[in-house]
Amino acid sequence: MTEFRRFAGTASYLTSESIETAVNCALALEKPLLVKGEPGTGKTLLAEAIASSLGTKIIHWPVKSTTRAKDGLYVYDTVQRLYDARFGDGDVKDIRHYIKLGPIGEAFSAKERVVLLIDEVDKADLEFPNDLLHELDRMRFVVGETGDEVVAKDRPVVVITSNNEKELPDAFLRRCIFHFIEFPDQELMKKIVRVHHPNIDQSLVDQAVVAFYELRDMPRLRKRPSTSELVDWIAVLKRAGVGEQRLIRELPFLGVLLKKEQDVELLKTQKKGGWKS
Repeated sequence: MTEFRRFAGTASYLTSESIETAVNCALALEKPLLVKGEPGTGKTLLAEAIASSLGTKIIHWPVKSTTRAKDGLYVYDTVQRLYDARFGDGDVKDIRHYIKLGPIGEAFSAKERVVLLIDEVDKADLEFPNDLLHELDRMRFVVGETGDEVVAKDRPVVVITSNNEKELPDAFLRRCIFHFIEFPDQELMKKIVRVHHPNIDQSLVDQAVVAFYELRDMPRLRKRPSTSELVDWIAVLKRAGVGEQRLIRELPFLGVLLKKEQDVELLKTQKKGGWKS
């Protein structure tokens, strides 16, 4: 078993006791960590922080609607083989030249322990999570075209993120350590902003955070702004030299926070006469 090292966050990723407990459970039990939460709450950044804390490489597998579980193991490039057979000088008889490992295959074949991030698993087909179970349990798989077996020397730290857009199968959930990242409160959010903008005026941060949470609390808002959008917004405010009074009066650069025209119109309707925090 790999030596156990406790996770306690990093200088650039602020954690909570519940996050640290979930991560350390996954590390101790060597089980996948399933992280849910609304977009922009730092799920992907958590995987990067774990890799940084452990001093290891991260392999990022962004899942799409067309992604198949087998793509994570390996891909057999038949098109390239046919091309080489007609026009190339390579030895097309050796199929191994045309086998390319996917993210899971790379993680299993790595010489040292790595962090494998399976990002936004709920974007794929409903059967996708179940199709991963066998290989993630056994930490090995066979390349069907060659008969070669890829076996993990060190079990990778597997982090799986979900935006909670689809229900995941119970069989998959049973094999994971689960954590839901709650949206930060205002005090924690100010600390997060400070990590990204250490030299910004505190009064501007305070006012921006208050305005940000007022936006998020608006009824009928279709897409609430996220942590990453607040960090970007404050960066724009800082670069433009926006002061506290202008922020209160105008709420400038609204397009950084609100991404749907219905939400912009809703704000205009509810805040006629100026923004008051």
